[in-house]
Amino acid sequence: MSTSDLSTVTALRTVTVGGSPVHVMESGTGPAVLMLHGSGPGTTGSGSWTTTAQALGTSWRLVAPDQAGFGQTPIPAGSRGELRLWTEQAAGLMDALGIEHYAVVGHSMGGAVALALAAARPRQVTHVVAVSTMGAPGAPLSADLDAIWAAPAGPAGARDMLSRLVLDQALVTESAVAARAAAMEAGEAAFASLFPPPRARWADDLTLSAQTLAGIRAPVLLVHGAEDRVTPLETAALPLLGHLADVRLHVLGRCGHVPALEHPHDFRRLLSCFLGRDRGH
Repeated sequence: MSTSDLSTVTALRTVTVGGSPVHVMESGTGPAVLMLHGSGPGTTGSGSWTTTAQALGTSWRLVAPDQAGFGQTPIPAGSRGELRLWTEQAAGLMDALGIEHYAVVGHSMGGAVALALAAARPRQVTHVVAVSTMGAPGAPLSADLDAIWAAPAGPAGARDMLSRLVLDQALVTESAVAARAAAMEAGEAAFASLFPPPRARWADDLTLSAQTLAGIRAPVLLVHGAEDRVTPLETAALPLLGHLADVRLHVLGRCGHVPALEHPHDFRRLLSCFLGRDRGH
């Protein structure tokens, strides 16, 4: 469907969660899917998921928030950006929207949040898609993720970050660099508080215990790029196979950290098939 078609059913609004504002993009109607972005500077819910939302069409109710500290969602007073906050805010958002059952799709940091949410809300979360995910017990901070978290706002930082995220460097276009640089500059102050050095502690915060992972009852689809340098397959996705009760892994060749950008058709097909299980789609 075209962007103009989707615009008629897309809403950007602010929802109050726990007394703090959360900026949300919503589109479509039908079974609800919460979509959680990753942790790179300048990342937002709409920036991460608009293209996927357009491709999936209007048969799902997609909810894509800016998580605390990103985009237009501030970190609540007295809090700091960490897995517990992002998980509680995601659960509270769906409660505030009156959505009782939902699937969760999370990319990178958002994958860890999605898994944590499935553990915390087993009656609400029906499916989990963890893409290029963090969260595996003992997963180290990669050199590329360290560099991404440290990327300075502006065109040079944006170019370096994007070049680490994708395998195909042709995707690092001038327009992509300019858009990411603008987003990085807009969110520079908030992002500076999220992952200050030493950064390994923040990667540790985004890991889940074996006990937590074993308690997840929703079916989980892991989607990962074979050439992902940010969250490498060997340390990020493969270890999760031994911890999750109902899990399957799809590895995309010639793919870095952003399958939704690098293999959009395969990614859309994987989402549609997996999320449609047991839903009459």
